[in-house]
Amino acid sequence: MTAPFLPEIQTALGAQSRDIGIAGSGDLPSVFAVSDLAAAAIGTAGGAIAELIGAPGVTVDRRLASFWFGTTLRPDGWSLPPAWDPIAGDYAAADGWIRLHTNAPHHRDAALSVLGGPAEKEAVAGAVSRWCIDDLESAVVAANGCAAAMRSLDDWGAHPQGRAVAEEPLVRSEVTGEASPLPAPRAARPLAGIRVLDATRVLAGPVATRFLAGFGAEVLRIDPPTWDEPGVLPEVTLGKRRARLDLRTPEGIAAFRHLLASADVFVHGYRADALERLGLGHAERQRLRPGLVDVCLDAYGWSGPWALRRGFDSLVQMSTGIAAEGMRRSGSAKPVPLPVQALDHATGYLMAAAAIHGLNRRARDRVATRWRLSLARTARLLTSAGSVQSGNAFNPPGEVDWQPMAEETGWGRAWRLHAPLSVAGAPMRWDVPAGPLGVDAAAWLSR
Repeated sequence: MTAPFLPEIQTALGAQSRDIGIAGSGDLPSVFAVSDLAAAAIGTAGGAIAELIGAPGVTVDRRLASFWFGTTLRPDGWSLPPAWDPIAGDYAAADGWIRLHTNAPHHRDAALSVLGGPAEKEAVAGAVSRWCIDDLESAVVAANGCAAAMRSLDDWGAHPQGRAVAEEPLVRSEVTGEASPLPAPRAARPLAGIRVLDATRVLAGPVATRFLAGFGAEVLRIDPPTWDEPGVLPEVTLGKRRARLDLRTPEGIAAFRHLLASADVFVHGYRADALERLGLGHAERQRLRPGLVDVCLDAYGWSGPWALRRGFDSLVQMSTGIAAEGMRRSGSAKPVPLPVQALDHATGYLMAAAAIHGLNRRARDRVATRWRLSLARTARLLTSAGSVQSGNAFNPPGEVDWQPMAEETGWGRAWRLHAPLSVAGAPMRWDVPAGPLGVDAAAWLSR
């Protein structure tokens, strides 16, 4: 079985055309080819590892790949935190639907400042009902919050931002300088000795760095002093050390620059102008660390009027027509998003593949590279394939799907699903269990 998205993704990355074995059948329930996308994205990242070490074969378990786009952990004696803030969700407005993303306290405060009234679901719903969706979306965004009006596929295609995204490549890459060679990778742990500085939050960037850690990279995640994202930490901190720095202080930015100066890969999800404001624009990053593989994530694309807009997977699904098409095809009375945060996860695996190809380019051609991806462009990849009729639904995970050894996470004992990917000679495994943020020093381990 082949993955329909695979040729387009490989071409976008400049990767070798490689057959990826796809084992199994079935689908996540969706009007879009979500399981095809999961298999292709994870397979592409695995193919990048295989290319790096010259491995002969890559196989993706389609069913496990689909589950890895959702929740991979089964707690033993404790419960996962809720994924959403109580106010987050879809609301009926005067002329359509709008989604408020309020998981971060400052984003919730921004939405409530526009709507007025208490932080109660019923009160928020009443306030939203009196607004037009475009006006409310603009007002919340202007207040530094996060909201997305529901648009159809056609409406997004005609929107200035939709047109801009349609002109962007799936993966934008460029050579940014010369680089010294890297040591030859060890087949069993291909990324051992590679330092990855992770400045990403929910969810695509952390998925990318989780993948890199699974093949031996030293991943150091940096968060602001008070940031927390409890709903996803058990998923995305696997394999990583976690430290905090305040980049608004001279001490914090100095420490961050010191880390960057000895990183091999920098993965970041700041809005396009944020690092420039910190004095860490692209040219300065390359000056600090010649040869750096620089992997950047954006929500709504790198051009167009929304290039600097905050965004998350659920919002991009509303904006780009995914939720509206799900609603139309299913005959539902409300938005029907994808069954998982597939834009985040797919983009995350493509970011991981980009990082590995960047390392391969450095080893082979002695060049530094920059790679740019966006959730909105990944959404276009998915929607351009058209709507589908879901096939056989997967059975839920059973005992055979869980790894035999428990993971001692920072919250308690848990079971993790088997890895969805097999690269010949290079098993995917993690050396650091998942845990809370800010428990480690902001320093690299000694080599």
